[in-house]
Amino acid sequence: MRIGFGYDAHRLVAGRAMVLCGVTVPSDFGPDGHSDADVAVHALCDAILGALALGDIGKHFPDTDERYRGVSSLVLLRECYAMARERGYTLGNCDITIVLQAPKLAPHIELMRTVLAATLSCDIDRVSVKATTEEHMGFTGSGEGISATAAVAIDN
Repeated sequence: MRIGFGYDAHRLVAGRAMVLCGVTVPSDFGPDGHSDADVAVHALCDAILGALALGDIGKHFPDTDERYRGVSSLVLLRECYAMARERGYTLGNCDITIVLQAPKLAPHIELMRTVLAATLSCDIDRVSVKATTEEHMGFTGSGEGISATAAVAIDN
């Protein structure tokens, strides 16, 4: 078994879609980034890559590569998971925490889990997604940004 940890953060800007775990969450602002800026999926990609000791998402999908401009982060996740599968690994489980002051994500969590489970071709009970605020502290608490962490266990 191998374990990986990932982290991502993005600035929030007006007029940008807020895509989290492949789900568009109604909001007047969203994460700024080269792709769809899905911080939760980016953190999960980094966790998978970390478990494989293959570097990070920027190494494999650099923001200087126009092929990835506006791309769904689920495409990147499929590619990262394919790297694990090519090496004989399957997902044991993953656990994601999204840090955001607003909007509330609780109504969207089950759909997020469903989308990730479908993307990873696994049972939903292997996918955990949680959300929290920072009680108005720091860049996420002030509404300036969003961050996410992810842990993953892969087995062969």
